[in-house]
Amino acid sequence: MEIVGTGFLARSLRPLAGRHPGTVALAAGESRTSGASDADYAREAALLRDVAKQCAANGQLLLFFSTAATGMYGLTEGPGREDTPVTPATPYGAHKLALEEQLRDSGTDHLILRLAHLVGPHGRYHQLIPTLVRQVRGGVVSLHRGAARDLIGVGDMLMIIDRLLAAGLRADTVNVASGFAVPVEDIVDHLARALRLVPRKRYVEVGVAGVEYAISTEKLRALVPHVADLGFGPDYYRRVLNDFIAADQARPGRALLTRKAGSFSDAVVPLTPDA
Repeated sequence: MEIVGTGFLARSLRPLAGRHPGTVALAAGESRTSGASDADYAREAALLRDVAKQCAANGQLLLFFSTAATGMYGLTEGPGREDTPVTPATPYGAHKLALEEQLRDSGTDHLILRLAHLVGPHGRYHQLIPTLVRQVRGGVVSLHRGAARDLIGVGDMLMIIDRLLAAGLRADTVNVASGFAVPVEDIVDHLARALRLVPRKRYVEVGVAGVEYAISTEKLRALVPHVADLGFGPDYYRRVLNDFIAADQARPGRALLTRKAGSFSDAVVPLTPDA
């Protein structure tokens, strides 16, 4: 597999670099779920167009990563499915849906994966779990009341991608998620217990970022029966968070979660719908 990109997702995919020849994973582009400009979105669309042309010319499969977060499914009644029309809840969700359509219209051999909130040791500073850990350590956590997020660990994502590609799936869209959206307050409570800290919670009332939502994994489970052995369920997030904390504590200097120690003004969880 050829991996395009250098960020969190690209680095997480490296264990698959020696597998699935003829596949190009596009793991680059706009990762900010808020604050991105039209120019940022245009650059990602241009990148997708260029990579798709290259794949078509070389007879390669393009693996594209979209979102299954609230930006895509936040306005959906019932669990968000791949085979039903969706109305994106945010500009980021609309952008990702437009990129999906752009890829389908290109005629390039492709597979689209709508990812839940990926958690792993290479998480970016601005992403949800690293930000929450910094806030817990800083003593104050800002929460959007009612917000929930579906978390999936990097290792489980890799297994799923490996199985989907091995099965030869083409021209399809699949949700890659646990199927269980966890209240962010429960995530904070688990992190606090694991770190043996008692942060103060500050609640913020907000719109779509606080909606309840669910991601359908019916299609994923049919395509990858081994998903049944991954432990997806209401408590799955605990293992994902424990693995994240253990990996961080094993890092020399723990640079990811202690950056700018003593100043957490930039660490307020925005909890934009896709954060």
